[in-house]
Amino acid sequence: MHLMRSAALCALALLMAGCGASSSPASQPTSSATGSTPPSTPITVVASTNVYGDIVKQVGGDRVAVTSIISDPAQDPHSYEANTQNQLALSKAKVVVENGGGYDDFVDTMIKSSGNSSAEIINAVAVSGRTAPAGGELNEHIWYDFPSVAKIADRISAALTKADPASAATFTANADAFKNKLQPLVDHEAKIAADAGGAAVAITEPVPLYVLDAAGLKNLTPEEFSEAIEEGNDVSAEVLRETLALLSDKKVEALVYNEQTSGPQTEQLKKAAEDNGIPVVTLTETLPEGEDYIGWMTANLDALQAALAT
Repeated sequence: MHLMRSAALCALALLMAGCGASSSPASQPTSSATGSTPPSTPITVVASTNVYGDIVKQVGGDRVAVTSIISDPAQDPHSYEANTQNQLALSKAKVVVENGGGYDDFVDTMIKSSGNSSAEIINAVAVSGRTAPAGGELNEHIWYDFPSVAKIADRISAALTKADPASAATFTANADAFKNKLQPLVDHEAKIAADAGGAAVAITEPVPLYVLDAAGLKNLTPEEFSEAIEEGNDVSAEVLRETLALLSDKKVEALVYNEQTSGPQTEQLKKAAEDNGIPVVTLTETLPEGEDYIGWMTANLDALQAALAT
């Protein structure tokens, strides 16, 4: 998803007057892996979404104060509008975590206009090492790629250590604990691949493709469809008919549906799946309220496994 479309325009407006939207700071953590006394002043961290905000909290424990710019699970990331609160938070941040890959370019724009040249900026796509395939486009949704998330946790640990060297052991221990929790997710993907590897699925957008690939599933959705939906564009009538036929002809075993950016054409796919008895696996781009990253991804994999077993 490219959050930059509306946010970049709004970021320009911020230079003159600012624009209206809401930003919710992430709740403060209460403990760390070592249980030692936290410093009086936590490290200020800004994350572009609450996905990265949660990972920062997992690694930083009570030594970080995190603000997640996009934290509303009902918010369509396409229509997000940055505001002056975001600008203020970024101006004070010691560490900034952005996705990169064109997903949240508004963060870079706002950092530059904030005057904060000392913040440590973590670009998750760059950390992941993921690149576009030959002749294709980069899938920037790397928080659905667990090996990349492990690398990001280590990079966050390094950045926090730079800001608070006395807490280095805590950050390392917390990052290791978080990475240990990622391994069951990798194992779960392998279990799906063993049980249903090669099964065909359809998607509304590229968001889950790293998980689907790791689980050995085949995405039959025309690229023109998922790319158009990702960019917020209408799908041509011909491509829509081709995609709907995957469901009406029962060529796929599940539809993986991003409910956070639904619209009339994705709703048509969902209805076609339901009408033809094809399970719909509902995913989001940001953390649902009250969940952490590990619990969220575990639920996603459980839902995918259950759909393929139907």
